[in-house]
Amino acid sequence: MRRLIALTIIVSSLSIGWFWMLYQDSINDSYITDEMGSVVVSIDKGKNLNQIISMLEEKSVVDGRWFKWLVRFEGAANKIQAGEYEFSPGLTQVQILGFLVKGKVNQYAITIIEGQTFKDLLTDIQQHPALQKTLPENADMATYLELLNIPEQHLEGLLLPETYFFIKNTTDAALIKRAYRAMQVFVNSAWLKRENKAVIKNVYQALTLASIVEKETGAASERELIAGVFIQRLEIGMKLQTDPTVIYGMGENYKDDIRFRDLRQDTPYNTYTRYGLPPTPIAMPGKASIQAVLHPQETKKLYFVANGGGTHVFSETLKQHNAAVDKYQRNK
Repeated sequence: MRRLIALTIIVSSLSIGWFWMLYQDSINDSYITDEMGSVVVSIDKGKNLNQIISMLEEKSVVDGRWFKWLVRFEGAANKIQAGEYEFSPGLTQVQILGFLVKGKVNQYAITIIEGQTFKDLLTDIQQHPALQKTLPENADMATYLELLNIPEQHLEGLLLPETYFFIKNTTDAALIKRAYRAMQVFVNSAWLKRENKAVIKNVYQALTLASIVEKETGAASERELIAGVFIQRLEIGMKLQTDPTVIYGMGENYKDDIRFRDLRQDTPYNTYTRYGLPPTPIAMPGKASIQAVLHPQETKKLYFVANGGGTHVFSETLKQHNAAVDKYQRNK
């Protein structure tokens, strides 16, 4: 009897040892080959453990029998997070479970570009394949503000240009709200450190002027000077006379060319016919343009004209400006 018990113990120990060896070999092995490439798996909320394991096994990511033991030994049955995952060749079953427990889901990105209008930005966002579309197309601004629950009169210029990372099925509304909050945090902090200019009375006016600076130049070295020119004009009561505001006010009527009669056609955004800043920003200003407005270059210059090389020629007098226009624009 004792020999039978001893033999049973020995056989059981060998069986356990054999099982443990196979188990360790399996969970530390990779089932994703280089030939397969990366494998994308989407785990929906509400899926139970068996459903999740079946899905992983169908994708040839794990060996379901051993993976279930791994989940049990790690006490992870209720810790696996929903989301879209991308598993690369060479990942072991242990590493895959780590991804699932830590929620290392796929990250997507979208970039809000400096100088984009809200309309163009919304189109880019809604066309992104990983974002869930919830906002209507071509609605009026009041509708968007109501749906987004953002307490503003207009969204133009209020979304911070930068790259935003998100997981699959994030909504377009959620992303826009993030960009709005990011702008609020940045501009309100920057405003506290500004050089005080009486003609820029609040954050919104700073964003409005920054959007004009953004559209007027892409040259980093010019931003503070262009901001200084516009502030100088505002201080002496001179019209801003900037083409980008006219173009924005033309809306769908703008056809890639601005004519003399467009400059005379009055709209709330025509800074050739109206004094002061336009009623809203005309685009999304980047951080550099906002800082340029809050820290403008002191200058007596009132005019500038593109020189054809990506920068501008600046002048103090109208006579000097007209000469520069003749040279660089009229080829005289």
